Amino acid sequence: MNGPDSTDRPYDLVLYGATGFVGALTARYLAAHAPKELRWAVAGRDEARLRRLREALPGGADIGVLRADASDPAAVRELAGRARVVATTVGPYLRYGEELVAACADTGTDYLDLTGEPEFVDLMYVRHDARARETGARLVHACGFDSVPHDLGVYFTVRQLPEGVPLRVDGYVTAHAAFSGGTLASALDQFARGRRLAAAARERARHEPRSPGRRVSAPTGAPRFAPEVGAWALPLPTVDPRIVRRSARALERYGPDFRYRHFAAVRRLPVALGGVAAVGALAAASQLPPARRWLSDRLRPGEGPSAQRRAKSWFRVRFVGEGGGRRVLTEVAGGDPGYDETAKMFAEAALCLVFDDLPPTSGQVTTAQAMGDALTGRLRAAGIGFRVVARR
Repeated sequence: MNGPDSTDRPYDLVLYGATGFVGALTARYLAAHAPKELRWAVAGRDEARLRRLREALPGGADIGVLRADASDPAAVRELAGRARVVATTVGPYLRYGEELVAACADTGTDYLDLTGEPEFVDLMYVRHDARARETGARLVHACGFDSVPHDLGVYFTVRQLPEGVPLRVDGYVTAHAAFSGGTLASALDQFARGRRLAAAARERARHEPRSPGRRVSAPTGAPRFAPEVGAWALPLPTVDPRIVRRSARALERYGPDFRYRHFAAVRRLPVALGGVAAVGALAAASQLPPARRWLSDRLRPGEGPSAQRRAKSWFRVRFVGEGGGRRVLTEVAGGDPGYDETAKMFAEAALCLVFDDLPPTSGQVTTAQAMGDALTGRLRAAGIGFRVVARR
């Protein structure tokens, strides 16, 4: 097992940003489902709010409270040094995340976050992967709906196909859900930083080692009607295909020549066209500071959909995999993707790093690379479906 010995530090797990919208959901999930032997703490910048959260949690008396401001490097480093695993919900990560990544890399502490920000992931690789490899820290980004169902869904699909042959997988995402202020803030930041995002990707490419004899790609597919899922397929410009590509580069099970494409699946063409127009309008508005501020004010970070709205939300991702003369259709599905299920995925990933027997990895790693079978098993036990729909 990676990371510092459990006797060296007072906590197995620290949840940073625990009083935010997803942070509080994650804290409630841990309080309800974590093993009793877990030594954990909630952390953030407002100690009074943290104590109120702790008082509202089952078994709260046994949960620690740690105060640390994301802008205070000394406090963040002290926090990292007190835990085996730190899981942070504090975003947008480009603004608030790097000090904690650096502290975890330097102290050998495993790190998880919920980022969907490709620029942040690339910058953290360039700046902190080498140090994390030296100390044994695992830096695992995108541990919520971005990108666990897609990364582990492709991993699950690949394992249904022959080994040692070229493989092709397409993912089709369908969801009915609302989003929070934190999600909106991250999206606006990314749309406004297109050039910087591209520059970070180029810088990462200069640092990444090559994989001789293997080819991995995640091209942007063209919009089309996909009869295999009975829907219009629209390319999704999210962090997910980048994460899948990195898993494929790290794991030989994906074969000598692997390709992944990522789509939104929309059944009705007018809805598909409306979605494209809405994303374009949001991207255009993000370029104008007054419009960006106005949009940010509509839904502030820390706010999100009600429990009643979340109860009606759901997601389904279907994967079509082909290779070696075989074809398989698989599915990953669950409830509210952005919040309830994200909290579940995030908490189970943290528990997986704390308790499970995992392959030896370090540096910036993906969920499939660091936790593949173990985390898939945890999520299935927690009610997120992974299944084979058809094969031939």
